[in-house]
Amino acid sequence: MKMRTNQQLVLALCLATFILVQPLAAQSGAKPYFMEGEAQVVPAFQDPARWIRHDLWVETEFDSDADGLPDRMHVAVTRPYQTEYEGLKLPVIYVSSPYFAGVAPDVEGLFWDVRHELGAPPEKRVSPEVEASNNRPFISDSHIQTWVPRGYILVHSSSPGTGLSQGSPTVGGKNESLAPKAVIDWLCGRANGFTQPQGGEPVEAYWSTGKVGMTGTSYNGTIPLAAATTGVEGLEAIIPIAPNTSYYHYYRSYGLVRSPGGYLGEDIDVLYDFIHSGDTAKRAGNNTRIRDTEMKEGMDRVTGDYNDFWAGRDYLNQMEPMKAALLMAHGFNDWNVMPEHSYRIYKKAESMGLPVQLYYHQDGHGGPPPMRMMNRWFTRYLHGVENGVEEDPKVWIVRENDSQDNPTPYDAYPNPGTEPVSLYLEGAAPAAGKLHLQKPSRQGRETLVDNFSFDGASLAKAEITEHRLLFLSPELKEDLHLSGLAEMRIRLASSKPAANLSVWLVSLPWNDSKNAKITDNIITRGWADPQNHQSLTESEPLKRGRYYSLAFALQPDDQIIPKGQQIGLLIFSSDKEFTLWPDPGTELTVDLDASYLELPVVGGMEAYEAATK
Repeated sequence: MKMRTNQQLVLALCLATFILVQPLAAQSGAKPYFMEGEAQVVPAFQDPARWIRHDLWVETEFDSDADGLPDRMHVAVTRPYQTEYEGLKLPVIYVSSPYFAGVAPDVEGLFWDVRHELGAPPEKRVSPEVEASNNRPFISDSHIQTWVPRGYILVHSSSPGTGLSQGSPTVGGKNESLAPKAVIDWLCGRANGFTQPQGGEPVEAYWSTGKVGMTGTSYNGTIPLAAATTGVEGLEAIIPIAPNTSYYHYYRSYGLVRSPGGYLGEDIDVLYDFIHSGDTAKRAGNNTRIRDTEMKEGMDRVTGDYNDFWAGRDYLNQMEPMKAALLMAHGFNDWNVMPEHSYRIYKKAESMGLPVQLYYHQDGHGGPPPMRMMNRWFTRYLHGVENGVEEDPKVWIVRENDSQDNPTPYDAYPNPGTEPVSLYLEGAAPAAGKLHLQKPSRQGRETLVDNFSFDGASLAKAEITEHRLLFLSPELKEDLHLSGLAEMRIRLASSKPAANLSVWLVSLPWNDSKNAKITDNIITRGWADPQNHQSLTESEPLKRGRYYSLAFALQPDDQIIPKGQQIGLLIFSSDKEFTLWPDPGTELTVDLDASYLELPVVGGMEAYEAATK
């Protein structure tokens, strides 16, 4: 009891460490309240003026800034006053991020210049400094208004090397998994917290039940998965939203150097500079060890091959210890963190027998599950309320004309009725050819000429062009439901030792109206490097005139293509929005007789035939 009293005194004297705006003499006896399996807003928890807010530093087991001392993570706590004055213990929802203290300015030269030849070493780029905003004790107000009134404590932390957290960013390195683990260990009484970044008085999480859930979007959604892969006790449930689950899959695609959508020329070292808002005195050393050595030697913008550097930043490889219940959320039209990131982790967690649910919507980056889904998830696994969430449908998909809070339940993803339908190519270049269920008689070969000046949309809409090959299904007489991963199998030759390969599935005619929906035109996309035709880990220069066979999946999708449309297979080389931009002129020649598309159709061949005949 004496230690706890001293701890309170220290926190109060540190200014901003305790915020109590009005007297708290009255005993409310408030506790969490549940209805229909969901935590309800409790009036006694609802007034922000009566919340206790304080910050501290949690000591980790690593020293990523190489100063000889264990790194400490900056942590902020927001909790109802009943946890201090009425002995109430509550579960914790924890959010961690590298963005809370600010990011680098978007200066010219921050991104890699994509205008250079494939296989050539890239030019140097600019590395700006982050001017951090390190307010205390408020690291962030995200999620607080949602969850504190429902009977949770909110905890925020800045990830290593950002804000007032010590260490160095590694963008997917081991310390970014161990940092949230340390905070969870502290919440469960297994790690040490202190009032200061060096020294300081001990701080205990005596108000925590030891049940922790995590959530967040994008990088903030990656960190819950990173923490879960450590198998840390007490992390009961996570809700990652559009998480980056593999930095290779974020910056590469089947051996190809490919940018995330909207950030042309970004790579892992760019993101490192973007978030490096920690101690300015430690930045030079961090840059030398991490960015200019580990990343420079491992990221390989020349070949794009998968290697040990990338394997160490792929959370699929680290999932064996994971125990947390997983509710995964993503958008099928997220071309920044693409939908494969969630799909691959969901399928692995499902195969491991973990409690899982999957929520996909039809929009772009971000987009959480409906509140009722998240509430039921955290109510079950953090409060321990038997609300039957385990018996809920495992998959929820928002249909094309529905709102994100009105998903349709399914038994599985891909849809259990999905079967691959092979579609063969009939050429008519430079005009559009056809897609056939039956393999046509010998078609021979068709050639396209690379030119990054034409984006994918322009190529899909063009009636005649030498810069792509386009193959169309018959006009759909009925709606056609696609679910899962389309696969491209292609045999081609290149006129140069290296070439980009881009494949889109599109719905035509293209809708250019201002009222066009995000699902109207692009069905899904994929990219691959012909140099990696045998292996992701080893590329080889292409020999002029020699044909190579590739097989690769496009991004996962679940979409109903409306009647009156045609499905188009668009094959081209450099994708202006995503790939490097080599000099125009590279010729890709496709062997039509040895190339075909596998389309994931709900109802299989029977459904496809009914829709096209």
